[in-house]
Amino acid sequence: MALLFPAALAALAALIMPLILHIARKSQQQPTDFAALRWLRSRPRPRSRLRFDEWPLLLLRLALLALAALWLAQPVLFGAGDDRPYVAVVPAVQVAPATLGDARIHWLAPGFPKIDQPRPDGPLPVASLIRQLDAELPAKTPLTIVAPTILEGADADRLRLSRKVTWRIAPGEMAASVNKPAPPPILSIRHDEAHRDAVRYIRAAALAWQSAKADSEIDNRGTDAPLPEKGRLLVWLAGGTLPDSVIDWTKQGGTLLVASDAHLPVEEAAQPLWRDAEGKPLVEALSLGKGRLIRFTRPLVPSQMPELLEADFPDRLRALIVAQPAPSRVAAADYAPLPGGRAYDQPPQQLRNWLALLIALLLFAERWLATRRSRSIAP
Repeated sequence: MALLFPAALAALAALIMPLILHIARKSQQQPTDFAALRWLRSRPRPRSRLRFDEWPLLLLRLALLALAALWLAQPVLFGAGDDRPYVAVVPAVQVAPATLGDARIHWLAPGFPKIDQPRPDGPLPVASLIRQLDAELPAKTPLTIVAPTILEGADADRLRLSRKVTWRIAPGEMAASVNKPAPPPILSIRHDEAHRDAVRYIRAAALAWQSAKADSEIDNRGTDAPLPEKGRLLVWLAGGTLPDSVIDWTKQGGTLLVASDAHLPVEEAAQPLWRDAEGKPLVEALSLGKGRLIRFTRPLVPSQMPELLEADFPDRLRALIVAQPAPSRVAAADYAPLPGGRAYDQPPQQLRNWLALLIALLLFAERWLATRRSRSIAP
């Protein structure tokens, strides 16, 4: 047990208030007639002493204030999670809950509904849900996942969780999700006179990505023209050193495609993206600030780069520029999670709701004692 806001215990100083009220409380007085006392030689001295009346009421008020201060300090309880075995069932599985034993059985779906709830439908991020479940369950809770033969919504790599998972495969198959292809890029071409003939191959590829009407969207001008806005692909077909304005445009998050005779602004090795049949690189790329620089390694002429005349050149070039979604469909037998992942700290259990209920009960008892008819004048 711990306190999230221990400074709130300073409110315990309010415990002095019930003590003061009960000390200052005066009992109800009734006048009584006596005979003449003038013949008495000495008058008795009144004596006063510290006295607490109505101990039950005083203790209730002290307990109320103490619990209120504890409520403000936000008490929590660590390690109070449920360690009972947990079974997560992918909705595509056809399995009888009775065959899974006495464990807690839930659907592997957002919110993790119980197995007696309606079967969730629609695409599911299976990998993300398994990670979330591993992070939310206590470290000592046994976890079993019942998966269909074919999973949809997997990551490129196998999951690595903080615990060893019992991976059961049952008959069933998740429906394949339809991934919308990324929209084709819109080109802005800047070229010099020496690279005028190379422009036709880039324009032809751009027209193959879209349609004939896309020709009007291609911004094709000389190197002295202003640079395009962000969101377009800048094709710089000119030799020599890249202008500072082009480098700054790329560093701010742009994508730049340059000719083979353009001098790169950095000396780090570029990563090959496309190789020919002999394994020699045709296109390479490197990061430049927040952007990306892609460079042809050969002049854009068919005699030195025959791939320009191949039918799949537009598709190969587009795949280099636009990131395609990774495949998410995998056989469950090849996707069993591995142990050794990071263990997450479990959130503590809040105790404020229980304290609030106890405070309400004590307040009811305090009001009953303070307002009962048999009680004398209250403070």
